[in-house]
Amino acid sequence: MMKNKITSLLLLLVVSTTFIACFEDRDDEINPASTLEIQDFVWRGLNIFYLYKDQIPALDENNYATTAELENFLDNYATPEDLFDALIYSEDRFSFIVSDYRVLEDALAGISKSNGMKFGLVQLQSTGEIFGYVRYVLPNTSAENEGVSRGMIFNRVDGTTLTLENYNSLLAADTYSIGLAEFSNGELTELDQTITLTKNEYTENPVYITNTIELEDKTVGYLMYNAFNNNFDDVLNNAISEFQADNITDLVIDLRYNGGGSIETSNDLASMVTGQFNGQLFTTQVYNENFENQERYFNNEISTGASINNLNLNKVYVLTTGSTASASELLISSLLPYIEVVQIGTTTTGKFQGSVTLYDSPDFSRAGANINHRYAMQPLILKSVNANGFTDYTDGLTPDIIIEEDYANLGELGNPNEPLLAAALNEVSFGRMAPTQKSTLQFKEIAESEMNQPNFQRMYIETFE
Repeated sequence: MMKNKITSLLLLLVVSTTFIACFEDRDDEINPASTLEIQDFVWRGLNIFYLYKDQIPALDENNYATTAELENFLDNYATPEDLFDALIYSEDRFSFIVSDYRVLEDALAGISKSNGMKFGLVQLQSTGEIFGYVRYVLPNTSAENEGVSRGMIFNRVDGTTLTLENYNSLLAADTYSIGLAEFSNGELTELDQTITLTKNEYTENPVYITNTIELEDKTVGYLMYNAFNNNFDDVLNNAISEFQADNITDLVIDLRYNGGGSIETSNDLASMVTGQFNGQLFTTQVYNENFENQERYFNNEISTGASINNLNLNKVYVLTTGSTASASELLISSLLPYIEVVQIGTTTTGKFQGSVTLYDSPDFSRAGANINHRYAMQPLILKSVNANGFTDYTDGLTPDIIIEEDYANLGELGNPNEPLLAAALNEVSFGRMAPTQKSTLQFKEIAESEMNQPNFQRMYIETFE
């Protein structure tokens, strides 16, 4: 697939490590990689794969007459992170580099340290106050054991009031206490109650809720799905099988907190929702000039090889917020040319680009990775284009029915009376758009519990073929 214009200089770059200080990213290796060796990997990977290569003159191999000239450029940067940042397009919000790919691999598999409290952080515009609200709680975690529940509000961590400057460090600790608060007449009021939470290694099942709701003349499946994690494709497929057995007539997919994940799993979920479009175009993956574009199609197998359970629907309801990103948005945009997608909630993040993990190996795969360091990158390498040519939705996908979550009254997830789900059920039952609901208070969402995870708002392919 790669074009011949990739030069031998680029592929055969030999880096001298003489006089180069070692970058101590592995304490247990006899010959840890030099900074320049790692930076060579960074430059080569971005030069070959980076979606926005044409926007970065320093990634043009024609700007370097010799290997030494390229080495001199790389040597201007003190760390691999500094070089990476310098080579990333200014409008790219999503590419990143890690010094230990094991942490990234765990995150992509759904494994991380968690106390089980999934939260959002909000600023009250009238006062500048920061508070957290609990979105949901993971089972068998510290948060569940301590009685944390959806809708709880907190404004202090370890006795310190949350601010824009301190929330990141306060919430990064393995153990901390939250100080609860409440809204009263539009004001944030502190409560005396505190709850101490502890993080432990945890593997999250993204299929969080599956319900079948009986309406007067319709049977509605409700799926709350929180990450496109292909390690749980069988669980997702089984959930669809349950909806088949219940003979659902309509489906609501709750992606309000789903920041994305595997493109393959998004492709598979679209095939589960439908089934009648097998073999037709799901999305086109557009790469930089080094590669030909790739097409993905609606299919009939999940990643394990098991047959996809499909619902053959011509309409689907999707719940979204500003935390809905990447593979979630891909699902919506790729279904739009084929079936009616009723989007309910608020505007999504606006991420239509995908990435892949690049390792320091001859073909950038995990096999044969340089044993002298654990650096890896996840640069943007593609953008998705749906069957109608729709892409570049930088400002997100705007809902058909606009409803903001009410932080003072979030409702119970999966309950037919929860505001976003109730709006979907109203549309299912009566075919009438619910009226726009916006809070009279001015809030700004500033962060969420996954904000420091390496897989935050990522859309990726597992391997590059």
